[in-house]
Amino acid sequence: QVSGGEDEIQQLQKALLDYLDVNTEIDASLVFSRKFYIAQWFRDTTMETEKAIKSQKDEDSSEGTHHAKDVETTGQIMHRAESRKKFLRSIIKTVPSQFGAFKMNSDTVDYEDACLIVRYLASMRPFAQSFDIYLTQ
Repeated sequence: QVSGGEDEIQQLQKALLDYLDVNTEIDASLVFSRKFYIAQWFRDTTMETEKAIKSQKDEDSSEGTHHAKDVETTGQIMHRAESRKKFLRSIIKTVPSQFGAFKMNSDTVDYEDACLIVRYLASMRPFAQSFDIYLTQ
């Protein structure tokens, strides 16, 4: 269980990366998986930020006026993106064997939990969210 809120995703990411780090002794390919997830999450954060800012700029140009509310949401988007990137950079800088300092209940994350976390995080990706639309069409 994780507490709700914005850092719920980061807590799940920490738990998954911790699981991968602990099990690298069993399967060396998990080192690649860990690096792949970090890179993918960093890329996703960058892409989400760019899309959100672009959509807000398009809305502003179509309306012809600039609202203070839009500036606030742009600031919130940038703040959230920077906090996610800061988290991922801190993970990148740590050597996998030192990742134990970031552990979040690592004793409770087993293979089934890791699979569940991966499915949840994958369901948050744009393709997974649009898959239902493709099926209904």
